[in-house]
Amino acid sequence: MNLLRQIAEIYASWMDSVAASVAALFGRLSAPPTVRLTEQASGIFTIEARSGRPEVISVSRGVANCSPAAAALLNGRRVEMMLRAERFFFRPLEVPRRAADFLNGVVRAQIDRITPWTADEAVFGWSAPSEIAQDRISITVAAAARAQITPLTQAIAELGAKSVSVATALHGQPPIKVFDQSASGSPEAMAVRRRLAVALATMAALALLAVILNIVGGGELRARQDEIAQRIAERRGILHNATDAATNSALARLEKRKNESAATVIVLEALSNVLPDNTYVTELRIEGDKLQIVGFTQDAPSLIRLMERSPHFSRATFFAPTTRAPSDPGDRFHIEAQIKPVFSPPS
Repeated sequence: MNLLRQIAEIYASWMDSVAASVAALFGRLSAPPTVRLTEQASGIFTIEARSGRPEVISVSRGVANCSPAAAALLNGRRVEMMLRAERFFFRPLEVPRRAADFLNGVVRAQIDRITPWTADEAVFGWSAPSEIAQDRISITVAAAARAQITPLTQAIAELGAKSVSVATALHGQPPIKVFDQSASGSPEAMAVRRRLAVALATMAALALLAVILNIVGGGELRARQDEIAQRIAERRGILHNATDAATNSALARLEKRKNESAATVIVLEALSNVLPDNTYVTELRIEGDKLQIVGFTQDAPSLIRLMERSPHFSRATFFAPTTRAPSDPGDRFHIEAQIKPVFSPPS
């Protein structure tokens, strides 16, 4: 029963997530007007009405207090809340440049390390990445306790806001969005959830129908498969018993090529025996009888001598300059060598 309950909870959570995402997409396509709330002091927000007169909203213990005019400005609108920087932790984070497309997962995995909360306990966002040295990028992560931000967004949602987002900014820098979610239980999300449930039920019914058809027609299909398998076995027997000279010649050429080519696993074993313990290989390429390795070592020239002494390699040379960066554990080398055959033709 516990397993069934867990499956039901996972299914409901997935349905809610998909419905909220689809509803958010539709909301962006038909986006309502946007109203910005700027926090002046703790729990005090101001908005600018069209008349130019500022309207004030106060939020205390999850309850918003404002004038009817201010509430009318928020009704059915998308609200962007700009919170004071004092509410947030700001931490710089450096990551490899190739991780720019996966910042959401990278930041989520680092939240419990750079903030006092886990990813589920916090709302967080990050600035636009900026490139730094050594093929890396730097971002600024802003995070706050979810329990501190949720009462503010719920209070604004209860005034009739269609959706609420939260952002903050540090020392005049561009805003960092840390929270963006439509008002919970919106009619759009509920409608999408119902349609999604109908679609899944339809797919389940079609799958059940396919299983029934497979059972009904499975006997004939299996008979045809057995017939085809028998014909394939007969053809394989004919090919196996063929002894003409052309076939023997082709097999002999293949056998010779196999004997003259080095097996990759043997090359790896030979290379591990040749290289010293302070050498690390980061790239290895084998093309025919040519081997190329790239890595780090404390003495790059000695590797040429070691590989030349090996019975498995010959004509070892550098195919690119040896370099060393401050962050590297040693000299970065690029060595190319010929692989000697390790098999001899059968007698």
